[in-house]
Amino acid sequence: MRVVCAVVLAFEVIILGLAIPIAINVEGIDAGLAAGVWGGLAVAALVLSALQKFTWAHYAAWALQAVMLATSFVVSGMLLISVVFASLWVVGVIMGHRVDGVRAAHAARAAAEEAAEAEAAAVAAQEASGAAVGTAPESPTR
Repeated sequence: MRVVCAVVLAFEVIILGLAIPIAINVEGIDAGLAAGVWGGLAVAALVLSALQKFTWAHYAAWALQAVMLATSFVVSGMLLISVVFASLWVVGVIMGHRVDGVRAAHAARAAAEEAAEAEAAAVAAQEASGAAVGTAPESPTR
């Protein structure tokens, strides 16, 4: 899950960077304000993308999605893109949980099979050592 979320955040960095000239040229927002808001969001997305292994960073990225949606009401061209990326984020979290569950089940099954093979090898080794000690199989009598 964390990898998918990190990838979504990495692509959001690009989109947030491209929102700066749109905010300046289309919406008429001051260049310093646009660079500060959307540039700051882009830097936050980049940092959170790198820190997705931490639980707090995952929750902070949820907050970043909300802020990105909120700022898209200022720059109207960003609304559709913000909705798309928020949707990608939600789908990434849901599908990531499913993939993590399948991986955990596979690892548990592999560990159980390995334990069963080790137990079978131990039993076979014990039987082989018993035969080597001198317990010959009994011959059938007529």
